[in-house]
Amino acid sequence: MIREHALLPVRPGLEADFEAAFDQARALIAAQPGFRSLSLSRSIESPSTYLLLVVWDSVEAHTDGFRRSSEYARWKELLHRFYEPFPTVEHFVDVTAVGGTVAP
Repeated sequence: MIREHALLPVRPGLEADFEAAFDQARALIAAQPGFRSLSLSRSIESPSTYLLLVVWDSVEAHTDGFRRSSEYARWKELLHRFYEPFPTVEHFVDVTAVGGTVAP
């Protein structure tokens, strides 16, 4: 299991439009093989910045699966116009879990 992390810098003044577009885009990613869960959070200190966290079975489910799918083309059409600058996406693996035990 991996976590995709992206800080999404939305152009100021377009936050409501971005959130509406994201509501449409959510179903596109949720239907992908290897997708587990997703959360989108808005920064309190910087209200035009959003934190996207997606849990995938593997990095490949994201990069080779979703990003090469026809659904990703629609995702880009819905969302990429809002970003300035374009976000950096990184993948993370758990090191420890709640309670201090080491995750596999």
